[in-house]
Amino acid sequence: MLRVRCLRGGSRGAEAAHLIGAMVGRAVSGWVSRAFRSTSSSAAAQLPLTVDEPVTDHAPEECPVCAYNEWDPLEEVIVGRAENACVPPFTVEVKANTYEKYWPFYQQYGGQTFPKDHVKKAVAEIEEMCNILQHEGVTVRRPEPIDWSLEYKTPDFTSTGMYAAMPRDILIVVGNEIIEAPMAWRARFFEYRAYRPLIKEYFRRGAKWTTAPKPTMSDELYDQDYPIRTVEDRHKLAAQGKFVTTEFEPCFDAADFIRAGTDIFVQRSQVTNFMGIEWMRRHLSPTYKIHIISFKDPNPMHIDATFNIIGPGLVLSNPDRPCRQIDMFKKAGWTVVTPPTPLIPDNHPLWMSSKWLSMNVLMLDEKRVMVDANEMTIQKMFENLGINTIKVNIRHANSLGGGFHCWTTDVRRRGSLRSYFL
Repeated sequence: MLRVRCLRGGSRGAEAAHLIGAMVGRAVSGWVSRAFRSTSSSAAAQLPLTVDEPVTDHAPEECPVCAYNEWDPLEEVIVGRAENACVPPFTVEVKANTYEKYWPFYQQYGGQTFPKDHVKKAVAEIEEMCNILQHEGVTVRRPEPIDWSLEYKTPDFTSTGMYAAMPRDILIVVGNEIIEAPMAWRARFFEYRAYRPLIKEYFRRGAKWTTAPKPTMSDELYDQDYPIRTVEDRHKLAAQGKFVTTEFEPCFDAADFIRAGTDIFVQRSQVTNFMGIEWMRRHLSPTYKIHIISFKDPNPMHIDATFNIIGPGLVLSNPDRPCRQIDMFKKAGWTVVTPPTPLIPDNHPLWMSSKWLSMNVLMLDEKRVMVDANEMTIQKMFENLGINTIKVNIRHANSLGGGFHCWTTDVRRRGSLRSYFL
């Protein structure tokens, strides 16, 4: 029997041709040659299955995983957990991604839980966020609670864990495929474990599942002498294109990629190297094109509080981190919107991020956006754009490193594959 990849919403054009070619190739080459050519995800499909956990062929409309962009109507989403969140050990890659005013915090509490009262408030905020998403008609799924304080050891390093708060960092959905990112922080090496029950469920129901090559995270992956001491150092190194991660092996966080149909944009950052970008380019070619863009950013890590695509040809561009390639978007007819200065007070702890989480919003569709209840100016900006705001307070959750986009991974959006760029 010819096994057909699960599609949704009438995929067409290049992807359709690519899929048809793939199916014919599989049919002609047969089971033996396919075994030799299989990727990690297809190889997993050939493993023996237990009677109570069958993998079955499904009609296209049953596929649980399908998203092509950041704004089609949201139907199902994974929302992270703040429970048991731990401060990562103060290693060189953590130092390069955190602001120096918080370095004493990491030096004192690395390997321990974040302040319990703060985490308790963050948990309550995210629970309310889930309730609101469900009220808006979105199915909400959650990762497993795990004890992240346990120490683990590989042949190359020893560390404790961090959290499963930011599914956007580790999972990206491209079409009907869910891709696990390899990550770049040692404290996040085993973060995938919290999501595996969900991903296995999606796989059994017909989704494609790929795990990117897991880096060893040995010392060679990091510039152990990365010369960061001050903010001035950050600006100088960023201008020179120098990062704490080397090109020793592929690494990337999924949150450095942002989707717009057949075009996916990515930045080289402290956690995403060129080898990781090239792995994604080859993996998704020829259906999808990967575009590398860059910003005047002293601390590049995750693209969605710098360049957040919120609609077809509509992007929020951080005025403090201007895009060096912005003209190519304007020439393509895109509307570039500059969000207002965030209102979050200076005394609110942001241990792992900047104030620009105000623009780290989640689109429920082209006309609905989930935005911080405290950020009145950006609410007004969206209203002027004709977009209704769903106001939710996650200020304590912000302290753990993310806004609404970070705290979620969209599993299913109702739409089809299109080109919105060039």
